[in-house]
Amino acid sequence: MKKNHIIAAALAILLAGCSAENTASTSENVTDTSTESVVSSAETQASDADEKTTDQNSNGELVKVSSYDGKTLTGTKLDMPAMGGNGGGQGTPQGTPPDMNGDMPQKPDDNGNGDNTPPERPDDSNGNAPDGNPPKAPEGGDPPEMSGEEVTYTVSDSADISIEISEGDMVRVVTDENGEIISIEKEEFGGGMTMVQMGQNGFGANGTDNGTSANSAQDNAALSDTSFTSSGDDENALRADNVTATLNNVTITKTGRSSNTENGDFYGMNAAFLAENGANITITGGEVTTDAVNGNGIFSYGNSTVVNVSGTKIRTFQRNSGGIQTTGGGIMNADDLDVETSGNSSAAIRSDRGGGTVTVKGGTYTTNGTGSPAIYSTADITVSDAALTANNSEGVVVEGKNSVKLENCTVSGKMQGTYNDDSENIHCIMIYHSMSGDADVGEAYFEANGGEITSLAGDMFYVTNTSCEINLSDVKFNMADGVFLRAVGNTSSRGWGKQGGNGADVKMSLADQSVSGDIVVDDISSLDLTLSSSDITGAINSDNSGGNIVLTLDENSSITLTGDSYVTGFNGDISQINAGNFHFYVNGEKLL
Repeated sequence: MKKNHIIAAALAILLAGCSAENTASTSENVTDTSTESVVSSAETQASDADEKTTDQNSNGELVKVSSYDGKTLTGTKLDMPAMGGNGGGQGTPQGTPPDMNGDMPQKPDDNGNGDNTPPERPDDSNGNAPDGNPPKAPEGGDPPEMSGEEVTYTVSDSADISIEISEGDMVRVVTDENGEIISIEKEEFGGGMTMVQMGQNGFGANGTDNGTSANSAQDNAALSDTSFTSSGDDENALRADNVTATLNNVTITKTGRSSNTENGDFYGMNAAFLAENGANITITGGEVTTDAVNGNGIFSYGNSTVVNVSGTKIRTFQRNSGGIQTTGGGIMNADDLDVETSGNSSAAIRSDRGGGTVTVKGGTYTTNGTGSPAIYSTADITVSDAALTANNSEGVVVEGKNSVKLENCTVSGKMQGTYNDDSENIHCIMIYHSMSGDADVGEAYFEANGGEITSLAGDMFYVTNTSCEINLSDVKFNMADGVFLRAVGNTSSRGWGKQGGNGADVKMSLADQSVSGDIVVDDISSLDLTLSSSDITGAINSDNSGGNIVLTLDENSSITLTGDSYVTGFNGDISQINAGNFHFYVNGEKLL
């Protein structure tokens, strides 16, 4: 969803009227000597904003779908009742954020020592009130009934819409000046939202809110050896809005407070550098440093937005501050970066609502906070020849219908505790669905070819409340405990589905692979395990409590049991099972 230009213009006009003292808190105008003007400051933006107009409903209409055939969409347009503005709580005047002194508060269950922060999305979907936001409605709730007119839209010939849309879906429809659809974004309610949350998540009058910017790159800008700084609240140090620009060896520094964590996570508010609305940006070398909540280093937001970044050093020091962040369908291409984050919920390679496409080649990516995996994916993320280290978190997390593909990478995860929830699991690689609305429901995908994955704490793979496909080939695994794969349900204490119905359906394939470790599957989960020129040493469903488990071995594969094992289906030769002193059961029948 695009920003509300009318509100942006109003904010910019207010900025233009600020005193000299306030203006000094942002950056001064920056001009490249090779061009007349390639960067505008906040004051320049204010004068430009008056001239911006738009012929489209940039925030879109919220529609409950009746039918959609790819060319025509019919449904009910939902007229939202009045509510507080973006980030304001109940009773807050519309459009006015709550009064805050200092940074956003930590989650109520954070004891201040940094060891109780859950993974990136779980931290705001556990039923508490993280980061000052109101708690979610009870599990399984529906969005409130809202009346509206019946509408029919035609999809523009120029639109590129690839998402799956079904009857009953809530979607946000953006149209052009002819009333034809140019984009559709699905809105997830995930177990029920309060009316205030709807306002915060883009349902209210304010729509998308990514704050202000101290400096904005102009179209065709070519900047070298230039510094950009922001200490303003909810402000980018540099923004590129629907422009093409190149940045060579620039330094970007960001401090200042954030008033709304979700706007920072989803739309780039308070990030050091934000590219949006179809910008095409090339960044080479340089350094990006942030010491601010929501101080993501380099942020790509929105369909058709492309950021190509190489050889850049990125450091972030506070929570919810990823190294590179991609949302809303943006594209991020990163080559040989040096990224390190220190805060909680600050993945080095980070994505959030709306996802996108991320391609990473080479470089080092290190995280030090809890709930800060090296990779957090609500997007399609491919990483090759990179070093990925999470010192206090899972190594990799995939949420919902999204993917991570690793090629010749080294991954290390060291998850510290279960975030104030003793019923939960410790692991290196997590595949799940949080039900927060930040990822579509569907099959997740994880692939690793070559390289090395080390779990310094807990299981290697943990899958819950989702279906997924896992393909592994010639990877060296270093285990912290005896469980290679745990596919199970969870207690729903963080809203991850409904207890008793939130298991995992896993399809796992091993090729040219040697694995040591047990496989645990509970009675609400399933596993389809295929081995090609591979071997496993361990026990499969040793408690005989699993759901449907099918084991398939090609002629070059084998299983060496370390405990009694139970499957419901077996494709292979029984001689390929080395039972030793243990037993192998197929559909209740003891074969060995």
